[in-house]
Amino acid sequence: MHMLVCGGTGCRASASDMLYESLKKEVQDNNLENEVQVVTTGCFGFCEKGPIVKMIPDNTFYVSVEPKDAKELVAEHALKGRKVNRLLYVDPTNKEQISDSKHMGFYKKQIRIALRNCGLINPENIEEYLAADGYEAMGKVLLEMTPEEAIKVVLDSGLRGRGGGGFPTGLKWQIASKNEADQKYVVCNADEGDPGAFMDRSILEGDPHTVLEAMVINGYCIGATKGLIYIRAEYPLAIQRLKIAIGQAREFGLLGTDILGSGFDFDVEIRYGAGAFVCGEETALIHSMEGERGEPTFKPPFPAQSGYLGKPTNVNNVETYANIPVIINKGAEWFSSIGTEKSKGTKVFALAGKINNVGLIEVPMGITLREVIYEIGGGIKGGKKFKAVQTGGPSGGCLTEKHLDIPIDFDNLIAAGSMMGSGGMIVMDEDDCMVAVAKFYLEFTVEESCGKCSPCRVGNKRLHEQLDLITKGKATMEDLDKLKNLSNVIKDTSLCGLGQTSPNPVLSTMENFYDEYVAHVTDHRCPSGVCKDLIRYEVIAENCVGCTACARNCPVNCISGERKQVHLIDQVLCIKCGACLEKCKFNAIAVI
Repeated sequence: MHMLVCGGTGCRASASDMLYESLKKEVQDNNLENEVQVVTTGCFGFCEKGPIVKMIPDNTFYVSVEPKDAKELVAEHALKGRKVNRLLYVDPTNKEQISDSKHMGFYKKQIRIALRNCGLINPENIEEYLAADGYEAMGKVLLEMTPEEAIKVVLDSGLRGRGGGGFPTGLKWQIASKNEADQKYVVCNADEGDPGAFMDRSILEGDPHTVLEAMVINGYCIGATKGLIYIRAEYPLAIQRLKIAIGQAREFGLLGTDILGSGFDFDVEIRYGAGAFVCGEETALIHSMEGERGEPTFKPPFPAQSGYLGKPTNVNNVETYANIPVIINKGAEWFSSIGTEKSKGTKVFALAGKINNVGLIEVPMGITLREVIYEIGGGIKGGKKFKAVQTGGPSGGCLTEKHLDIPIDFDNLIAAGSMMGSGGMIVMDEDDCMVAVAKFYLEFTVEESCGKCSPCRVGNKRLHEQLDLITKGKATMEDLDKLKNLSNVIKDTSLCGLGQTSPNPVLSTMENFYDEYVAHVTDHRCPSGVCKDLIRYEVIAENCVGCTACARNCPVNCISGERKQVHLIDQVLCIKCGACLEKCKFNAIAVI
């Protein structure tokens, strides 16, 4: 029996490492070391219900497991073969207990390709990766295929870059392969700077060898002997497991000189980023690796022509590489049979926000937003009404109920005013103010702009200032026109993708929630009650019983009134903290 314990960052934050140690101790105390193995794995994806323990071979799926549950798990399940029912997942719709993840709504519609090994193998043990067909694709390419043949497989698969741009991966490899140079480079972009995104981190934490294997294949295809992984320093667990994987691959002769006796040399180094969002853009990333400021440059030349140290360089992100070994092993036709006509395969999304099942999902291209939000995501928290979903991170847009049934792929999302991006998907409900959401993303963009071009450096600052005026009720209808015009100018004139897509949250919210902008400007009112400068708290006289709870908890003493008498709020002194609303048990405080 194997007890698989989620060892991803999310579950470790909920003490899964302590759970692992507790389970090992209980196994030892019961003299079960020869019958039961406790294994740390990568992310299972179901972050909302972590820490997770999966029992193999019966596939029992335990959720929200704490270190104190270890004794019962070993005593009941390992020793007696009885499931611990209180730790099983309960379907919120029919209250039915589900013991196997395959029958859970969260997993039913997922197809795991990039995430195929996450949650199944120990990422720190190369032998487990080898047992899961690891490095088989690399061996096939190095020993049986020419670079041109391998590139054709990737081309025919229809795989497009998963980092946001969606450029055909095989075509990018082909271009790099045709440029002659004494040295070429393969780069893995593991920077992942989007708020709410954790796709690449989870792959590296759960299956680091798949990226190394793909990078070797990439190097062979384009004639590169050196690989660089650019990863943000804020990912310590991913870095630790990458280092272990690189060391093991070298030890097994899968990195280094004369790999598998093929005569091909390839090795990998890690380079650290400081968390700059703009370094997700490939030319800015390359400059950062060279020790320069992380600023983009105008293209052409493209990195495939002149990249790292002026040499031909191929840059793909973690998820893109994670698909390569499977495509080589199963064939281009198999991969292209999944997805839509122009967007093949699957996409990993980090599903977050006001949704019941927060987590990491991998779904086929062409699935609808409705299926993702209501079937996989389990619907909106607290039974609230769905309002919008932000796809593509700060570079994406906010889609509404009218977009719920569009198939998710690169082209459909762009046509709807958003984009795929790297895979962030943040769900919002009726309590979210869309003007405030646009302001939040602009604040992030202003902070992360490298400052090289004035449309982004200055234009986005002006956009943020306009949004700030709107949320304070100090803007005019003329300002709304300026907001839209400036957004379009920034899109058309910025140097790189960060600036070109930064106005998307503004344009999409203005397109789909223009009435909210108007309410802020003309009525000086925030319909969602989010923008503090536009709301006020008032006492509902007929509901107030004079309990004094509101007055006693007011931090600025702006509420007056005797016991058992109706209280009053001094609007001049009120700082709109909401303490009175929170403490009142008689629904006597209203947000106006």
